[in-house]
Amino acid sequence: MTHPARLTAAVAALVLIALAGGALGQTAPTRSWADEKCHRYRQAFDDVLRRQGRAGLSTDFLAAHDRFVAGGCSGPDRVCPRSPREIDLANVMTVRAMNAGMASTFLPWACP
Repeated sequence: MTHPARLTAAVAALVLIALAGGALGQTAPTRSWADEKCHRYRQAFDDVLRRQGRAGLSTDFLAAHDRFVAGGCSGPDRVCPRSPREIDLANVMTVRAMNAGMASTFLPWACP
């Protein structure tokens, strides 16, 4: 390949890369890390409920948890697991959150 042909090929490749990068940036808005963590957490919680059901989970526990998620997984709302089933679910969610790259301080588990 001659020098001008190599230069033309290199410029064409750079133009394609720039166009592809611009198109990707315009079509795929990114989430903040806080939003992404909440999304991952919500998916994991829904998956655990699908697999294990709601038996043994109190309405207070589920309502507090729903408030935590509805608030974007942040804020003062805390969830206190009390029954053996709630404690088990909290433990499962802690492991899943850590496996998804979230710090344990993200989780809502706290009892007065």
